[in-house]
Amino acid sequence: MLQRQHSLPFMRYVGWGEGSSFLLLLGIAMPLKYAFDLPQAVFIVGVAHGFLFSLYLLSIAWVTLVHRWSFVRVLAAFIAAFIPFGPFLFDRWNRR
Repeated sequence: MLQRQHSLPFMRYVGWGEGSSFLLLLGIAMPLKYAFDLPQAVFIVGVAHGFLFSLYLLSIAWVTLVHRWSFVRVLAAFIAAFIPFGPFLFDRWNRR
């Protein structure tokens, strides 16, 4: 059984991974694809990012259920996934 005390650290680590993979996708893989005609970089990083994005959304749901997050906090976590550096900023805001 997944425990309450593990939910926030899990979401934090997944958020870091998701945010990092998003930055890799935008900052390295996309330029490699369009500047050097290497679409494999987008495929590899994109698959990893898609997995981490899905895991991040599931972790938001888990934390919401066990900690009874408000709608505003859930919405902020969700929107953060679509903004570069968003998960890092959300993590900082959430820890306060």
